[in-house]
Amino acid sequence: MALRFRPLVLLGSALCAATLSLTGCSDSGTATTDTAPASADHDHDEHGDHDHAAHQHGEWWCGPHGVPEEECAQCDKSLVADFKAKGDWCEEHNRPDSQCFIHHPENFEKYAALYEAKFGERPEMPTE
Repeated sequence: MALRFRPLVLLGSALCAATLSLTGCSDSGTATTDTAPASADHDHDEHGDHDHAAHQHGEWWCGPHGVPEEECAQCDKSLVADFKAKGDWCEEHNRPDSQCFIHHPENFEKYAALYEAKFGERPEMPTE
């Protein structure tokens, strides 16, 4: 009698294997990646005294400020003390002097090259 059910067991195993190979281990496509510039809304109050276009934190690039998010002292106030301790601070624009593209537009080239290497296109000059 065991031989009688063998084709059914084989067929069931084949169907399970086919189903798993077609669906894989996906999480329904909701995962985010760091391969695209950020653009979603966020709470502007966390930025203190300046008002800027909406963008999503947690991505690789801070579009409004033109630097990698992990280096953006305008978004992450915990970075400010280190920049100030190094003497890298623009009091007039309340940001690291190395990231003050108002006084030093040439400094943007360093960050633009990082962006271009990662995304294959040149970023826009930040408006803030």
